[in-house]
Amino acid sequence: MYENKVIEDPKEQLKRLLTFDRSIPIPALSFDKDGQLIIKASPTSSHNDFDLLAGKWKMYHKRLKTRLSNNNEWLDMESDDINYGTILNGIGNTDIYFADFDGKPFEGFTLRLFNPDTRLWSLYWVPSNTGILDPPVVGSFDNDIGHFFCKDTYNGKPVIVMFRWDMRDRNHPVWSQAFSPDKGKTWEWNWINVSYRID
Repeated sequence: MYENKVIEDPKEQLKRLLTFDRSIPIPALSFDKDGQLIIKASPTSSHNDFDLLAGKWKMYHKRLKTRLSNNNEWLDMESDDINYGTILNGIGNTDIYFADFDGKPFEGFTLRLFNPDTRLWSLYWVPSNTGILDPPVVGSFDNDIGHFFCKDTYNGKPVIVMFRWDMRDRNHPVWSQAFSPDKGKTWEWNWINVSYRID
């Protein structure tokens, strides 16, 4: 006799991946005498680190409604992303991100550049609602997990911004973001998304 098996919606499967992996250590930060971040590339850092993102992706997101305010209300959303693959003879790539924020169309543009001398990636982001290029987060991958950092301000206060790319599951890469108001002593995760390829 056959049993009726419930087939889980792939969308629900992906949403289970929207979990900050706290078992992955966040690299300790170092600063020079002028207070600037000191970032060194991992031994395995490569200009090919983002190659797998070429193509079209669907993304599921979870983002904190307000940041650095002891808030625990999360918002769910979906978006589409087109990654155009390598540019500049293989040392860069770009993507455009499409979503709706509060019922309004939103686009974001990413430019990722690999410095052959330092072997560090710089990730630049500009959102359509401001038209202002954010300071680049800088870093590298180690064992398919990349950490990228920059100094910035949020609501007028200095913060360290961190992006994490987790590429261990090549079919479902996970991006997440955290802020630190105390130079890396503590971190608040505020955004995560998981992608799956549609083309």
